[in-house]
Amino acid sequence: MEVKNICCIGAGYVGGPTMAVIALKCPHIKVTVLDANPEKIKAWNGTLDSLPVYEPGLAEVVKEARGRNLFFSNDIAGNIEKAEMIFMAVNTPTKTEGEGAGMAADLRYIEACAYDIAKYSKSDKIVIEKSTLPVRTAEKIKDILDKNSTNIHFEILSNPEFLAEGSAIQDLFKSDRVLIGGDESESGQQAVKALVDIYANWISKEKILTTNVWSSELAKLASNAMLAQRISSINSLSALCEKTGADIKELSKAIGSDHRIGPHFLNASVGFGGSCFQKDILNLVYLCKYYGLDEVADYWHHVIKINDFQKKRFAQKILDYFGGNLNGKVILILGWAFKENTNDSRESPAIYVSNYLFKAGASLVIFDPKVSQNNIISDIENYWEIKYKESSENLLILDELETANLNIDCIAIPTFWSQFEKFLLRFSSDLNTYNKPIFQIKN
Repeated sequence: MEVKNICCIGAGYVGGPTMAVIALKCPHIKVTVLDANPEKIKAWNGTLDSLPVYEPGLAEVVKEARGRNLFFSNDIAGNIEKAEMIFMAVNTPTKTEGEGAGMAADLRYIEACAYDIAKYSKSDKIVIEKSTLPVRTAEKIKDILDKNSTNIHFEILSNPEFLAEGSAIQDLFKSDRVLIGGDESESGQQAVKALVDIYANWISKEKILTTNVWSSELAKLASNAMLAQRISSINSLSALCEKTGADIKELSKAIGSDHRIGPHFLNASVGFGGSCFQKDILNLVYLCKYYGLDEVADYWHHVIKINDFQKKRFAQKILDYFGGNLNGKVILILGWAFKENTNDSRESPAIYVSNYLFKAGASLVIFDPKVSQNNIISDIENYWEIKYKESSENLLILDELETANLNIDCIAIPTFWSQFEKFLLRFSSDLNTYNKPIFQIKN
């Protein structure tokens, strides 16, 4: 079938960039990004320097395609009705209550999408899972669609994203692979071909892998688990290096030089963050427990435990340096996003490290180049479970770093940005006078 009209439900870190690149590379297809939040849609339609998602190169893509064949709208009903192909790119957080709380994926937003698609569809649709989902979620989606519509045929495809925040646009331009899972029926394979034909406008076909739906759904969880495992493995070795006098940077280089291992994801850090790794590993742990694979569940759960250990170990080093007492100490926190080149702070190690230091009595000065003051305040209130205004005398969020007052006792760098280098050079020049330490995981 020829697809002329696509819509995507969800205008976040996955839906926005992915649809922008599809629109850029497929000018013959109308692409509409939908979201129930009118403020988010307003931001996508606003100035290029205030898009709700920060990704290097994204503004340039939006500039070229927006208004031509890329549109942002909160008219969910009208655009579902018109589209032949619908992507679901909504959030799938970890459940906070009920069966599987703390591990299983919360599918309420995916289910709401399915109900909307069933409600507003008046013709056959290809529905594509873009969110990261537990294996066999397609069954639940298909059941909702079929029970809430009449005489409409839906094909469900799995097309997980493999984007790294901070390089998402380049990842979309030059993907390692595009994975498409579909039913093995004739209509299922026709739907798979329709999506393959879209990506083939810029991705070579040998990089477009087709599988059954279940393999595709599980592949994203498995990929994130393997990547997170490497981070926790090197972080565990960084602790041993500090005890023995070995150099973690030299160790990483030596390990990464083995072609069977490779150099990627072997940079020691304060720990991994973001919306994917912890959530997906916990989901994998839950699935393993559900199927009675307790030993496998325990194995993957320890990846999370090492990550938690690394964050606490980093904060404890600062506490130990000041003799276990941070009362009256002022600490500059550099970096709030979970990694460089993104404004996403979900599950960022900085949140947990800062909370640990704050509860130990420190006053904090916080700066990040892309995370807004409002988002930092929201993280503090949501993760620390305090009211910012009640504690603001001990918390300062900077808009600019270069003019920062150096009246601090130390610097903690949970997330390093390259633009910090100039400030750190200036700060280091004052060390002879002030002798203030800089804490970071060096690699």
